Amino acid sequence: MSDTNDPRVQAAEDWWETSIIKMRPGLIEFRGYPIQELIGQTSFAQMIWLLLRGGFPSAAQASLLEAALVASVDHGPHAPSIAIARMAVTCGIDLNNAMASAINTLGDNHGGAGQQCMELYAHIRAAIAEGRTLEEGVEAGLDWHIETYGKVIAGFGHRFHPVDPRAEPLLGLVEQAARAGVVSGDIPPIARAVEAAIERRTGRTIPMNIDGATAVIFAELGFAPPLGRGLFILSRSVGILAHAWEQSEAGGRNKGPMPKQIPFTYSGPQTRRFESAGDVDLPSNPEVKP
Repeated sequence: MSDTNDPRVQAAEDWWETSIIKMRPGLIEFRGYPIQELIGQTSFAQMIWLLLRGGFPSAAQASLLEAALVASVDHGPHAPSIAIARMAVTCGIDLNNAMASAINTLGDNHGGAGQQCMELYAHIRAAIAEGRTLEEGVEAGLDWHIETYGKVIAGFGHRFHPVDPRAEPLLGLVEQAARAGVVSGDIPPIARAVEAAIERRTGRTIPMNIDGATAVIFAELGFAPPLGRGLFILSRSVGILAHAWEQSEAGGRNKGPMPKQIPFTYSGPQTRRFESAGDVDLPSNPEVKP
């Protein structure tokens, strides 16, 4: 509150309202905790939880969150976001611009699978709560997912890995935490049932990937599905920064997505001579007149 009674000042103060931080000259508090008491005592995973959720996780909850964040940090230059960060640096821009360019590619197709998978798990969990069996809930959830997002089931299958090496270790940590009473343990059976249902439907084994496994963790820890995408972005930003910095140290100018010795595929007309403007094909737009 301001010391003045001027309503205009009060209106300006009320323009933004936040419960996340109190900041005044000489004072910084996060959710009421002075920063000087958090420095050196609180992990980054705990700070993420504090700012997003308003309180502190238990040590076991923080450890589970950190495991998910560690698992998603990088997937190499084949990942579009990483490739874009490296290409951007060779165009002469700074690290912040390269990171922003990369993060802006993390949309529904690249970076959004975790959120979509969390939504799928939530639909199945809700169906079970309404009295459906696990199998019935999974079938209904898959039908919803396909209608909403298409036939590719988020969180399952990987274009590089026949079996994603990150998935089982993460699921193992969740199941261990469930046995210790840290989390409910409701989601791993749902995730495994989805995997089995996909195999029944397709006749192929399509294992859970990193997005499906981290979606299990984020859902078990009580994060809302949209935060699944945000947490993935926080994690992948580490790899983006590392690759952008490495490329800046390595140098290079205006590197494209592949070496110049490898041509791209051209699918337009064959080479033809230009005789006159009358030979040019005009657009079919009726407003364009020859």
